[in-house]
Amino acid sequence: MLPVNQPHEFTIMLVDDREENLLVLEEMLAEEGRSFLKATSGNEALRQILKNDRIGLVMLDVQMPEMDGFEVARLLKSNPKTRDISIIFVTAISKEEQYVLKGFEEGAVDYLQKPLDVNVTKAKVNVFQRLYHYQQNLKDTAIQLDKINKQLEKFVYIVAHDLKSPLTGMIAALSLLEMKSADNRLSQHEVIEYVGHSKSAAFHLSNMINSLLDFSRKNVAQQTVEEVDVHELVEQIALLLFPPRHISIDIEGQLPVLWTKKIKLQQIFQNLLSNAIKYNDKPVGLIEVGCRECDHNFRFYVKDNGPGIPADEQETIFKLFETGGNSSQGDSSTGVGLFILRMLVEEQGGRIWVESTPGKGSTFFFEWMK
Repeated sequence: MLPVNQPHEFTIMLVDDREENLLVLEEMLAEEGRSFLKATSGNEALRQILKNDRIGLVMLDVQMPEMDGFEVARLLKSNPKTRDISIIFVTAISKEEQYVLKGFEEGAVDYLQKPLDVNVTKAKVNVFQRLYHYQQNLKDTAIQLDKINKQLEKFVYIVAHDLKSPLTGMIAALSLLEMKSADNRLSQHEVIEYVGHSKSAAFHLSNMINSLLDFSRKNVAQQTVEEVDVHELVEQIALLLFPPRHISIDIEGQLPVLWTKKIKLQQIFQNLLSNAIKYNDKPVGLIEVGCRECDHNFRFYVKDNGPGIPADEQETIFKLFETGGNSSQGDSSTGVGLFILRMLVEEQGGRIWVESTPGKGSTFFFEWMK
């Protein structure tokens, strides 16, 4: 049998008009991870069950004064809040067919005959406990799927909006370029300006599409493990990002050589360096990459002297759709990039975080297993 995660305590409601029967039944079924509620009448049982939404099983005596077990079961099954609770009838009535059928008609899922067989009783309760945990896991999964679906709806909306804005700007710039070119009223300065606007919009679109592809590939089969010279990798990324002349990227010391999934590590450094360049607001931008060796991992960092991140945003920026307040360059970020980085790092058993002082810069740290 497949294992089942059991985060929920299994609560059993014992209902019998005789206290001694309740005590014997509780002692018989007591196990770690189980709790018991007891009632000596049908009315008392109903009151307790309606107050407790974590009852997984009701063991219900049939023959009780005032309200018998059949009526209790009928009322439980008629209430949407309690209709899914499993019920086992415990009875001294002979196993005549009409009594058994009546019990099932009222919502019982099983029948136990007094005097109870200890082994049979324990085995049946064990089965219902496993079924209860499977049901709870399915409910939890359904809740998570609903949450994810809502996130994806929001994600699609935000991405569509963000893709539309730069595309509109690119079309407008190219249209103006075409119109003025046709009228021969276009100076060299205007050509450079309109082409620059178009290139900026195109780069933004490209970055957005790359983020979408990264997000969609997060559960793809694992990449091949290979030898990676991290020092060489960072140098290549720094060259390919074409940082402005006023921004320098320096590597502190010698970065290690790892056996790892290169594409994942490359994505992290590329994103962190790209952000450090993009958001730097100083006349002279300084970016430093370094590493400290720990017992089981390497702790990499990317440090900049940019605008910094407010304390109340330093945790939220790693969440899906959460963005920081930096907008000095007109960025319309979807909050996907750092969320993806967090997933990549956590896949390797590490963590990612930021330490920052507004106005002075930020240092992003992440751990990578050796």
